[in-house]
Amino acid sequence: MKITPELRGKIQTLIKRSQDDYGPYEATVKEIVEAVHTRGDEALLEYTAKFDKASLTPETMRVTKEEIDEAYKKVDPELLSVIKKSIQNIEEYHKLQKRNSWIETKPNGTVLGQKISPVEYAGVYVPGGKAAYPSTVLMNVVPARVAGVPNIVMTTPCNAAGEVYPNTLVAANEAGVTEIYKCGGAQAIAALAYGTATIPKVDKIVGPGNIFVAIAKRVVFGHVSIDSIAGPSEILVLADDTPNPRYVAADLLSQAEHDELASAVLVTTSEKLAEEVSTWVDKYTNQLERKEIIEKSLDNFGYIFVAESMQDAIDVANEIAPEHMEILTANPWDTMTKVKNAGAMFLGEYSSEPLGDYFAGPNHVLPTNGTARFFSPLGVDDFIKKSSIICYSRDALEPVYKDVMTFANSEGLTAHANSMRVRFEED
Repeated sequence: MKITPELRGKIQTLIKRSQDDYGPYEATVKEIVEAVHTRGDEALLEYTAKFDKASLTPETMRVTKEEIDEAYKKVDPELLSVIKKSIQNIEEYHKLQKRNSWIETKPNGTVLGQKISPVEYAGVYVPGGKAAYPSTVLMNVVPARVAGVPNIVMTTPCNAAGEVYPNTLVAANEAGVTEIYKCGGAQAIAALAYGTATIPKVDKIVGPGNIFVAIAKRVVFGHVSIDSIAGPSEILVLADDTPNPRYVAADLLSQAEHDELASAVLVTTSEKLAEEVSTWVDKYTNQLERKEIIEKSLDNFGYIFVAESMQDAIDVANEIAPEHMEILTANPWDTMTKVKNAGAMFLGEYSSEPLGDYFAGPNHVLPTNGTARFFSPLGVDDFIKKSSIICYSRDALEPVYKDVMTFANSEGLTAHANSMRVRFEED
């Protein structure tokens, strides 16, 4: 199986499967963002009342210590224990990503370097619609804390009674959030981007959300940094004839259950494995609670590709550039060296994708829709900024100042050239 125009068309369907038609929503989102930008808390509270049916004030918008303490009483102790273990794993992994400032001094008096600083304020958006996702809290907050961000501001929707999911609050408190506010949607993104009397303006916004959140992040980008516009979840299993077909089927379904736009793809060199996986996918689907969602996902974006060689299979996988890639071959480490495009790679039969979602340590905020070609997972680097350091002594500048003048004059920037000249006029 070579990458033919027909196959490339199927791959493009996979990559472009997310909601691209923002037109019907853009005007509404821009109106919300502008209202919060100009009217601050007043507009934010109006939209919270309209969309979340919650009557809040600037004072009750911020989650209190008492509310967090109450949340701990409602969280399953076993889940709390797992959250703590997961935080430890995420923290240990992300500490390995930390970079240090550096200085290089040359004998001629030239000093060059780079200063690494965390952003002052990070904004974390956490969805709160139909379900709570404490894992999302951990994956977005822990890297910011490891980076040294002093102020981590979280926004999340509340219910009509002004309550936030207990699991979300406990996860945020354990991960190190410094402030939590009860607001969601485009209005929350606007509040984080521009600031209000109650919510501080942040330097970077991270976290997933619905289409209104996605558009709002696009609108405010430039006033504030953002992580990315995440698409639907996706998994690609790259396999030869060695893996257990039951494992492969179960792992494909672990992503198909996310939503109807999720993608689950098997690329294998074995027709026998392809047939067995297909059989097990049908068996498992009939047993799973989210059967209807899974069936729609597989009908639209589920594929099994059989390649003539492992190199052909790898070429297809690189073309798709999946969010999650499981490598289930006789020698997955060797196969991994040939993979160029993947958000996260899971090697071997016992490295199932959900391990990365919740517990292993690497971030589960990953590039989707083929953007693994040029984007990376969320990490410590997303919460730092770099400043260049330049220091020349007179002795270091003298041999090169005329070179700088030549360059400046060639661009017609005579003031630049004069900045060099005046330092040596007396000579």
